[in-house]
Amino acid sequence: MKVVAFNGSPRVNGNTAQSLKIVLAELANEGIETEIVQLGGRKVFGCLACGKCRENKDNRCVRKDDEMNSFIQKMEEADGIIIGSPTYFSNVSTEVKALIDRCGYVNRSNGGAMLKGKVGASVVSARRAGSTFTYAAINFFFGIAEMTICSSNYWNLTLSRDPGDVQNDAEGVLTFQTLGKNMAKLLKQVR
Repeated sequence: MKVVAFNGSPRVNGNTAQSLKIVLAELANEGIETEIVQLGGRKVFGCLACGKCRENKDNRCVRKDDEMNSFIQKMEEADGIIIGSPTYFSNVSTEVKALIDRCGYVNRSNGGAMLKGKVGASVVSARRAGSTFTYAAINFFFGIAEMTICSSNYWNLTLSRDPGDVQNDAEGVLTFQTLGKNMAKLLKQVR
């Protein structure tokens, strides 16, 4: 089994990335292969609703930019998907929104089987507030794709600003550790 995690923050080692690594460590402890993909800071663009993916039926987007089709392919090949995002004005980063929209459109235009039944989890970091809207945006994507959404003992978020602050958020760390354990258990049950 494999889980692919997308870091939607342009900060490669920021709180979102560190939060994802906490979750992935728990998955690795359970023998699940993991990969983290740096999405934030990439030159990816939103969906144009051109409909070409519906015409082509090849689980790909015709728009050429910074590896979006490789990201979609990684999602297609994985058993579990984690999308991590910082909170920008109470929502996901633009790169995460582009991934959600384009992968979502490709998935639905090709019958929806690409993501159906996979396990999804959101990971969110915020300085202070707005994180539940970011959490919801990611989970709405998982829900409409007919994925099984994994939860933790609290919403999957940390309140942290400067890189490394997540390590001082004991409740956030515990939440992410629990998420990793729950996701491993769920993946084993689903598969």
